Amino acid sequence: MKNVTLEQANELNRGKLADHLGIRITEFTPESVKATMPVEERTRQPMGVLHGGASLVLAETLASVGAWYAVADQGKVVVGMEINANHLRTVYSGTVTGHAVPLHQGRTSQVWEVKIRDEADRLVCVSRCTLAVIAPR
Repeated sequence: MKNVTLEQANELNRGKLADHLGIRITEFTPESVKATMPVEERTRQPMGVLHGGASLVLAETLASVGAWYAVADQGKVVVGMEINANHLRTVYSGTVTGHAVPLHQGRTSQVWEVKIRDEADRLVCVSRCTLAVIAPR
């Protein structure tokens, strides 16, 4: 699994929620995962700003991809257990970029930190996601 291409990583999300929101993985390594998401009608709330839930989808997508990449060679999968976020700045348009790094990679759980920034590199949201490492069904 360690030689999964960027295209293959994005293919995993085809037709899934991340794909519907326009999330595209732009970089992934064992140490970090990055992706972009447009701020547009699909990702805005009724007041015209980036929806906090869309930010959480971006954050959990990044954490999940990174955590899965770390355990796929062991025949394991990951599922979200908990996610939290602080929304720090409103964004009306453009693209946001998320960057996830692992804080803990254990045998049964992983914790990832995700920072989402706007096009001016200003911090928009910071999130922490805990994932369970499990055997696939």
